[in-house]
Amino acid sequence: MNDEAAGTPALPPPPPWERGRPARARVAPARTPLSRERIVDAAFTVLDRQGLDGLSMRQVAAELGVTVSALYAHVSNKDDLLQLMYNRVFQGAEMPEPDPERWQERLRDYARAGRRRLLAHRDMARISMAHVPFTAELLPHVEAFLGLLRTAGLPDRIAAEAGDLISTYIDGFVLGEDLWRARTAAPADGGPDPAGPDLSELAEEMRDYFASLPEGDFPHLRALAGLMVTGSSDERFDIGLEIILRGLASYLPGTSAGGQTGAGAGAGADGGGQERAATGGGPGTGEAAAPEQVAAPGRAPAADV
Repeated sequence: MNDEAAGTPALPPPPPWERGRPARARVAPARTPLSRERIVDAAFTVLDRQGLDGLSMRQVAAELGVTVSALYAHVSNKDDLLQLMYNRVFQGAEMPEPDPERWQERLRDYARAGRRRLLAHRDMARISMAHVPFTAELLPHVEAFLGLLRTAGLPDRIAAEAGDLISTYIDGFVLGEDLWRARTAAPADGGPDPAGPDLSELAEEMRDYFASLPEGDFPHLRALAGLMVTGSSDERFDIGLEIILRGLASYLPGTSAGGQTGAGAGAGADGGGQERAATGGGPGTGEAAAPEQVAAPGRAPAADV
């Protein structure tokens, strides 16, 4: 029978095998239970998209599609969340095995891996600088790191200070990279950002400016104008690390704690004749980093950042 007014056929009667059977209820897909791991994952998503200043409990809740109050069953507050994010950065990190004959190479590997971990997430260096790795989860990492320094033969006082020094160097270097990257980043619409000049152009402007200064007043800036803003970020990081390692080498038994100058610095220092202080900026090179590549600390990063 047709409903001529509506112009559509009437529904047929239900088939015999369906009569008396209750209608099937629609089953909503099961939701993944909320957990600390999911909250931290969402926090990193927000961090990479909006930066540390845009990271909030409300934003994390929105990312997960839950209420803010639901988060507090798993994390106490934002500081607790940041600590969990900091812990996550070290998750799965493998520490180099201590080796007194290759201690500098081991520390290079450690520092480079630490820099890569911080660069993996936006503003992670800022979070790292505000936290210390003295939680139960991270103490084994700290223990292994100090073992690299003590096994090298460094005096305990120097090993204790060197741990903080190297960690601070990594944090500070990556923080500088993050700041310059943010300064030169294009806005969301993809157009040019007048407040953030191209870094290669900025580097060239700085070199030209230093070279134009009066030689009588600024002889050193003029002399180093072509070297202060140069090289890749990787080169600059390795050179800064090399300066630290050569300083540490001067504290090994049989060397002067006051450091070496001139030819003595190039010859290096060892603890038992095994390790040269002047090994290269990269593993396997066997050559010292070229002094002319050293960029001024605290200045603009390399043009390729």
